[in-house]
Amino acid sequence: MGKPVMLIDVDRCIGCLSCEVACIQEKGLEVFGIRPMRVLRVEGVGDQPSGFFLPMNCFHCEPAPCVFACPTSAMRKRQDGVVYVDEIRCIGCKACIIACPYGAIAFNPNTMKVEKCDYCYKRLEKGLLPSCVSKCVTNCLYFVEVDEVPKERHIANRTTGRSLKKLFLYDFSP
Repeated sequence: MGKPVMLIDVDRCIGCLSCEVACIQEKGLEVFGIRPMRVLRVEGVGDQPSGFFLPMNCFHCEPAPCVFACPTSAMRKRQDGVVYVDEIRCIGCKACIIACPYGAIAFNPNTMKVEKCDYCYKRLEKGLLPSCVSKCVTNCLYFVEVDEVPKERHIANRTTGRSLKKLFLYDFSP
């Protein structure tokens, strides 16, 4: 069995937010601002004045810092690598939020528990795609299983390696 991975074709994303809406509906979230799948608009990177949209969700890290930080073992990692929250065990301490290097976990004040992308693992068990992938109108989200996760980053055509370094590594040298 391979590890599920979400691939994103940044050049196809138009920022329609259909993936965000599908995620919110799938999880039944009512609190404004909690978005396990979110689309960011990135501007002012590189020499080009235009921007691009970047869909972001949990990266299901290996190893996952949120899993190690959780004192109650509510943050769990499945055999296939999907990181999810066991809501019964979650006490809302927010240790996982602090541990996540990508800001992919949010606190829900209605439930007093945390929310995050779990690739809609209950849908996966039924042979369905995650909700965000199935509702993406431009088909820029791909959900695949790989035996080995690729080591190289996939770089969009409209961004340069130098631009990505400025964006993600905070290298602001000329």
